Amino acid sequence: MSVTSRYKEAWEGFWREAPEEQGAVFWDAEPALTAGLHLALAEPHLAALGLPLVDLGCGNGTQTRFLADRFPRVVGVDLSRAAVEHAEHADQAAPDTSGRAEYRQLDAVDKAAVEALRDELGDANVYMRGVLHQCEPEDRRPLADSIAALIGARGRAFVVELSEQAGPILMGLAQGPTGPPPKLLPVFQHGIAPAEVSDAAVLELFAAAGLVVLASGEMPLITTDFTADGSRIELPSKWLVVGRP
Repeated sequence: MSVTSRYKEAWEGFWREAPEEQGAVFWDAEPALTAGLHLALAEPHLAALGLPLVDLGCGNGTQTRFLADRFPRVVGVDLSRAAVEHAEHADQAAPDTSGRAEYRQLDAVDKAAVEALRDELGDANVYMRGVLHQCEPEDRRPLADSIAALIGARGRAFVVELSEQAGPILMGLAQGPTGPPPKLLPVFQHGIAPAEVSDAAVLELFAAAGLVVLASGEMPLITTDFTADGSRIELPSKWLVVGRP
């Protein structure tokens, strides 16, 4: 099984047109406001900090490079080849972090591809921010199964997803009198529909994949865009640490 061609083409188009500079994409906030805060929450629950880490849905690699300073091996994977190219270019342009992270194109619902990565890395920790809520419905369960395969017996996954409350906020921004904020506009233009999975469904997906919730909480997802009054857009989100029972 692999993702639908429509979904893959939407992301390829988005990343082909995305500017190179960090912060130009709606969710590409600085790591101090994203992965840094997430890692502080996750670390007490990561039974094996020495495992490799997979940044699943790495995009342009901003968070991947931050995580590469804190884990022995970090592999950023993304469905989009254009996203991986962005990540590689940004890595090469940052000599202080260049070469610490690896980047690969990966269809995370392709069971064979995921198993090959699992065979290469062994048990791994997984970081995934805002991927499930943008997936096609039929891809969500295979994605949860892939996370279960990657973490194996010892790994943990730290997952951040927009909560149900974010949907109306995004729609309100999109339908405002001046239209969507400039960095949110390309998301809708490429047919990517954020906040499309319910809070309960996220829990059900991981339970069906044989994983249990070890910790959870709420934290705003910080974006790089602003409202007309100059306020930074922050979206309600939930975080989970999941692993084997």
